[in-house]
Amino acid sequence: MTAPIIVFDLDGTLVDTAPDLMASLNHCLALDGMTVAGPAEFRRFVGMGGKVMIERAYAAQQRVLSDERLKELLDTFIEHYGSNMPGDSQPYEGVVAALDRFDDAGYLTAICTNKFELHSTRLMQGLGLTERFRAICGQDTFAFRKPDPRHLIETIARAGGNPERAIMVGDSETDIKTAKAAGIPVVAVDFGYTDKHVREFEPSHIISHFDELTVDLADRLIAAATSPRAKTA
Repeated sequence: MTAPIIVFDLDGTLVDTAPDLMASLNHCLALDGMTVAGPAEFRRFVGMGGKVMIERAYAAQQRVLSDERLKELLDTFIEHYGSNMPGDSQPYEGVVAALDRFDDAGYLTAICTNKFELHSTRLMQGLGLTERFRAICGQDTFAFRKPDPRHLIETIARAGGNPERAIMVGDSETDIKTAKAAGIPVVAVDFGYTDKHVREFEPSHIISHFDELTVDLADRLIAAATSPRAKTA
């Protein structure tokens, strides 16, 4: 039987990358003489990659952004962010212990993120966590990205897993929509990057600390999702 798999989002779920993402976003905003974002504003912008982050930040200040300027700013963002990682980014408390638990229980682990794949792998390398994951798939790994469920399904396949024995862990509406569309249970952390509480998006379960992400919880969610009643609901 294929080993079960747990798939994580990255920013705001596994790693608190906000200080470095915000620094790179503000670097771009400052170039155009705009007001830089604080932590509260930043939460409204993050979640679907650098391009969307910049678009949201400009829209919030009612600034017109041409396609050409957006491309220039995205290139600037990527250069600034990539040259400063891992910066101040750190795994959330309890992440390493949780990875140990699932490894000991025979789970596969993977990352499915809307961060660029190169940045994702560099960040994990800088934090010494690359070898903990069978696959690290970013927004440019495939021809589609979250909330397209194929991003999650193909990440699972690349890691050698089975979608019928999988759960996802994320922090945003995008993650929850992705998992639901893929028919996969989703655990939402309530400390990530979203301007609305994750309960509003109705995940399968909510945790406030990685100590609450137990193998028993994952096993129960997978069992419930694959029960005959769930399949006919």
